[in-house]
Amino acid sequence: MAASEIAITKASQVREGENSEFQKVVADQRATQAILQKALDKLQEFYKKALFLQKAKQEPPVKFNSYKKNAGASPVIGLIEQIVEDSKALEKEAVAGEAEAQASYELFVKDSNESIEQLTASVSQKTEAKANAKMDSEQAKGDLESTEGELEALALYEGDLHQDCDFVLKNFNIRQKARLDEMEAITQAKAILSGSM
Repeated sequence: MAASEIAITKASQVREGENSEFQKVVADQRATQAILQKALDKLQEFYKKALFLQKAKQEPPVKFNSYKKNAGASPVIGLIEQIVEDSKALEKEAVAGEAEAQASYELFVKDSNESIEQLTASVSQKTEAKANAKMDSEQAKGDLESTEGELEALALYEGDLHQDCDFVLKNFNIRQKARLDEMEAITQAKAILSGSM
């Protein structure tokens, strides 16, 4: 995301520079066209007057040679007209280039912003998944500790039961003999008591 944001910033700076250059080129071409058009208008006006005077055939007070169109005037006017056309073509080309550069810049920014949005959504999902995994891990640790505690308690209980069982098994024969002796003694006592009554 940081790389995309840096790329957008750089593209914006480049775009501002290109736009500034475009503004200068267009301003220069329009100024050139305006100046050349004024010069062209003056030349055409001058040659129209000269042509008008030649057609009027007025006799000037002083006799000059016949007034002819300057042989160099037409190429000069043609050259100026060509320069004006070239300037207009350059301006048109600059405007088209500016429109294309602006469209490319806008597409780049749009794509970059979509990429940033996708990355942000991905980061959010991964952060949420990480938080859930951490919570599950903490729950599992708690369950593990609880289970280990229960296992320890059961192990102690098993040890106690084992000792009791070992005692019972170890002393089973002795206790059985003692019970049998007790039962015999009770039977004898019962017989004695039955006979005396």
